[in-house]
Amino acid sequence: MSNYRPQMTNAGLDASVPVTTTDEFGQPRDGFIAAERPLTIYLNKKEIVTLMSMGTQPEFLVLGWLRNQRMISDIRHIKAVQVDWDTESVAVTTFEDVEGLEEKLSKKTVTTGCGQGTVFGNLMDDIENIKLPYIEINQSMIYGVLKALNEYNEIYKKAGAVHGCALCQNENILQFVEDVGRHNAVDTIAGHMWINNQSGEDKIFYTTGRLTSEMIIKVAQIGVPILISRSGVTQMGLDIAQKVGVILIARAKGRHFLVYNGTEKVILDAIPDSPRHINKSIRPIRNAG
Repeated sequence: MSNYRPQMTNAGLDASVPVTTTDEFGQPRDGFIAAERPLTIYLNKKEIVTLMSMGTQPEFLVLGWLRNQRMISDIRHIKAVQVDWDTESVAVTTFEDVEGLEEKLSKKTVTTGCGQGTVFGNLMDDIENIKLPYIEINQSMIYGVLKALNEYNEIYKKAGAVHGCALCQNENILQFVEDVGRHNAVDTIAGHMWINNQSGEDKIFYTTGRLTSEMIIKVAQIGVPILISRSGVTQMGLDIAQKVGVILIARAKGRHFLVYNGTEKVILDAIPDSPRHINKSIRPIRNAG
């Protein structure tokens, strides 16, 4: 076994960032969300791909990606791995040119896994052109959607290991799709909407998976202004939701939910009777009536 180590930075960042949300009682709650950061790999000054990750061990992430993608077979061929978060990039240099690099880059398969993992620049650039309509949602509507969705998730109940996504109008479930990856499920719903010339401006989108940057961009691209998940939110997902104006509701299960973005657009008309915690010095953000 070789003990060789290329020159490497040590640019790991914290895995989570603090955030303040608003719960189902209209009370602010402090917590944390997972960090999500783009890191573009340059191999001998050639742009290869942008990975989305928390950024805790970026140098090892890049080494592992290069190995698993069969870009480089021997670590001794790598001269340096230099991460620069100011430019959100990592420069990988080798002692010699990588053999067959162009052929390897021409054959790319996007996996169906939960995280998908790669984002290309044009997708990120599109957020500047997205304009979503101003819309409000009642707390009672959130509960109605969650109740209606209880009848779905058939594959998950039978076999597990899948994610579900739904397109809703009021409390009606228009489309429900399960797939190995939530990205596949949202793409399938987008296909239905496209072929049927269906607008998203008065719709609600639900997913069982994490609200990452790519999920929020995809939902915004189909014009849906409200996104609900039973899972959590990433840092970059929240940043993009704030830019495009998506109402972001996560940790939604039963009577509980947290509003990460668009609190002023959520009308609290069905506050639960028995709050787990009450801060009498803080008034609800907005009540109905």
